[in-house]
Amino acid sequence: MREISHKLAFAFDGASARHSDVFDPNNGGVQARVTLGDAALLDRAVEAAKKAQPAWAATNPQRRARVMFNFKALVEKHMDELAHMLSSEHGKVIADAKGDIQRGLEVIEFCCGIPHVLKGEYTQGAGPGIDVYSMRQPIGIGAGITPFNFPAMIPLWMSGVAIATGNAFIMKPSERDPSVPVRLAELFLEAGLPEGILQVVQGDKEMVDAILDHPDIAGVSFVGSSDIAHYVYQRGVAAGKRVQAMGGAKNHGIVMPDADLDQVVNDLSGAAFGSAGERCMALPVVVPVGEKTAVALREKLIPAIDALRVGISTDAEAHYGPVVTAAHKQKIENWIQTGVDEGAELVVDGRGFTLQGHEEGFFVGPTLFDHVTTEMSAYKEEIFGPVLQIVRAENFEEAVALPSKHQYGNGVAIFTRNGHAAREFAARVNVGMVGINVPIPVPVAYHTFGGWKRSAFGDTNQHGMEGVKFWTKVKTITQRWPDGGGTGDSAFVIPTMG
Repeated sequence: MREISHKLAFAFDGASARHSDVFDPNNGGVQARVTLGDAALLDRAVEAAKKAQPAWAATNPQRRARVMFNFKALVEKHMDELAHMLSSEHGKVIADAKGDIQRGLEVIEFCCGIPHVLKGEYTQGAGPGIDVYSMRQPIGIGAGITPFNFPAMIPLWMSGVAIATGNAFIMKPSERDPSVPVRLAELFLEAGLPEGILQVVQGDKEMVDAILDHPDIAGVSFVGSSDIAHYVYQRGVAAGKRVQAMGGAKNHGIVMPDADLDQVVNDLSGAAFGSAGERCMALPVVVPVGEKTAVALREKLIPAIDALRVGISTDAEAHYGPVVTAAHKQKIENWIQTGVDEGAELVVDGRGFTLQGHEEGFFVGPTLFDHVTTEMSAYKEEIFGPVLQIVRAENFEEAVALPSKHQYGNGVAIFTRNGHAAREFAARVNVGMVGINVPIPVPVAYHTFGGWKRSAFGDTNQHGMEGVKFWTKVKTITQRWPDGGGTGDSAFVIPTMG
C-alpha cells in the first residue's frame, strides 16, 4: 500500500505507529495510508525552521520573489499531475481540481510582487532634524492547518504569503487528502526555497494541539468548520499566538424579481452543486423575493438539476464527483432526512445515488428543498454537500435580513438588474463577502478573503495586504543625526515634534 509521509528538513525515521487511511472516493477503497506525526516530530520541524528562517528573512525580497516566480512555473508545468493527484483523493472532477490549483497560484502571483508590498512608510522632517520610517519584518515561524476541500488552494494561500514575507512555515494538511501539499513542498524546494523554510507535517488533532501549544510558532492560520475554528482561535490566542481561523458558512443567493432567471439557474447549478457542495463559498440557500419569483425559479431549477451529471472524478463530462469519505456522505444524507423531518418539501432527493461500476463510491445526487424556514436546523447549520434549499422572502427587507441574521457570515450574492437595490444590499447586509450577480464572490488574490460572525475568528483576513499584515510585524524608527550644535542638556519631558 502506498505510504504518504511528511516533508521535512530532516530524515524521518518512520517510527510512528499511528496511521490514517486515505480513500479513493470514486470506488470507496483504501488507496494509501498517511503517517500521523506527534509533538516530538513537530519539535524537530520547528528546530529546523528556526535554523533556516533568519537567513531567509535576511534574503532580499526580490530574491524571495524569484523563488515565487520559479515555483509558479513549476506548478503550471506539473498542473495535470497535481490535478489528478488531487482528484484521486478528494473526488472533485479534474477541471475543478485545476481550478483549485489555479486559485492558489493567483496568490503566488501576488507574492511575486512582494518587494513592492513590503515597502514601509517614510516621513522626512517629522521634527527638527528628525525622520520617521517603518519596516515590515516577518513574525518568525508560522503554521497552517488546512481543510480537505481545497488541498491546493488554501495551502498556497497560507504558505505563499507567509514565505514571501520572510517566515518559515509548517503546514498540517487534512489527513483525508494529504498528498498534494507534500508535492507542492517538493516543487518549492525545486524552485530554490531553502531547506527548512517550508515543511509538511501530517497529523490529526494531536498534531493540531501541538501546533497551537508550541511556544516557537508565532502565528497560525486555519480553515475548517466553525466549532473547530473557534477552538483553534481560543487555544492559539491563549498560547500567545496571532490566529486567523476561518470557519463554516451558509451562503445565501438573493434573487430579485427583475433578475435574469436563466442566468441565475445556470449560476446556481455550479455554485450549489459544483465540487459536490464541499466549498465554504458554495451557495446552498437561494432566496427568491416574491411568490411569482419563487414559482418561476423552481420551475426552471428542477430540469436544470435533473440534467446534472454526477460521475467519477476523471469523467470529463461530469459536473461533479463523489464526496470525500463515506462518513461525510452519511452526514449529508442524515441532513437531508433532517430537512424532511422538519417539514421542508423535498423536491429532488439525491440519496441512494449509485454509479454503475462504482457502487461503493461516495456519491450523493443533487438535492433540492423548497419551503425551508429559518427555524429548521437544516437551514441553520452547514450541510457541506450537494443540497440546495429554497427559502422564500416576501420582500427586499426580508431578503436582506435572512443572511444578516444567520449565524454564519461568509459570503452572499444578489441577482438583480437594479443598481440601487444592489448598492443598498451590499451596504446593509451583515456578511463579509458580497457578490452582485456573482454567485461565488471569492475576491481576487490582491484583495482579501474573510467572513464575519461564526465564519471567521480573528481580526485579519487571508491573502492580499491583510495576509501580509498577518504574517509580518511593523517596526517604526524615529531617527535624528545631531549636527554637534546641541547644548547637551537632558530632556525630562516627553519629546514632541513641534
